[in-house]
Amino acid sequence: MEVFWYIIIAIVLAVFFVLDGYDFGAGIIHLFFAKKEKDKEVITKSAGLFWDSNEVWLVAAGGMLFMAFPTFYASVFSGFYLPLIIVLWLIVFRAIGLEFRNQFSFQMWKDIWDKSFGVSSLLLALFFGIALGNIVRGVNLGGVENQISNHEAHYFFLPLWDSSFSPLSETPGVIDWFTIIIGLISVVTLAIHGANWIILKTNSSINTKLKTIIFKLNIALAALTIFSLIIWQLVNPNSFDNFIDKPYLFVFPVIYLIGLIGLFFIKKLKKEIHGFILSTLVILGGITSSLASLFPVLLPSTNNTNEALTIYNTATSEYGLSVALVWGIIGFILLFTYLFIQKKLMGGKIDNMDYGH
Repeated sequence: MEVFWYIIIAIVLAVFFVLDGYDFGAGIIHLFFAKKEKDKEVITKSAGLFWDSNEVWLVAAGGMLFMAFPTFYASVFSGFYLPLIIVLWLIVFRAIGLEFRNQFSFQMWKDIWDKSFGVSSLLLALFFGIALGNIVRGVNLGGVENQISNHEAHYFFLPLWDSSFSPLSETPGVIDWFTIIIGLISVVTLAIHGANWIILKTNSSINTKLKTIIFKLNIALAALTIFSLIIWQLVNPNSFDNFIDKPYLFVFPVIYLIGLIGLFFIKKLKKEIHGFILSTLVILGGITSSLASLFPVLLPSTNNTNEALTIYNTATSEYGLSVALVWGIIGFILLFTYLFIQKKLMGGKIDNMDYGH
């Protein structure tokens, strides 16, 4: 049952980053490339009509994580307390930026909330990437110093950064040069995804320009991907062991590569949906490749005193996992029904749909 719930939670998180990822990306594009009021309005609308339903998947993932792996949930929400609070406030400011923008017609009012939407989206993409960087890098479980634990084996607390700014430090912070690189990959990936979403859902005047932007961003993404794989070996020399032991796991990096290579042909794609599918493959391939490299570990330990947190030593009882299965099925039926109805009602271009007035 542990493996089953691990897969389910991974799917829910992946769906969240695909769906809310285009909202983050739309915010980044809005911040840097939308100059005309009409473009700002439709790009805001392309995110605003969907953001609240998309974040249901994040809430669902958090709830299932609490149910299935309570020790991991407690450890992570305690250890990453500072960045989680920052993320919470960014989610709040992104939402009110979307909802408040069109409440008044004053330009200064719109400019304030445009910046709130754009900057919050940019920082959310960065912080979620940094979070993934922390997961694959690992943390100092137990707060070990000189081979002695200062806390319980599953407990840790990270400052935002330490003086060395190094992932190889005995007491690394949330932000270091490795996690920043993963954060940049997240920003670039979601910007590409958001641009594809804007092309798919709007008739903005920058749609043609966005294809050129996607192409250029994809070059940066390819370079960052290669660089991150090299330094990942420095941070965690065993990062590719799972792929060597289980060659079938290479399907996940292949998914990433298909999306990455396909995006180089963005200008030649005849259907707008194809670009969105390719950036979706990049997100899915990136997340699943990262998880596959760690499995069954949920959070590596950077010390040799305390073992890593895995799906086996952090899971709830077998009875609890079994009971949750029934309610999980009901919850998934409701989630997918809601998603289907929403996408059906808001299919096609959204330029003329009403939002926020």
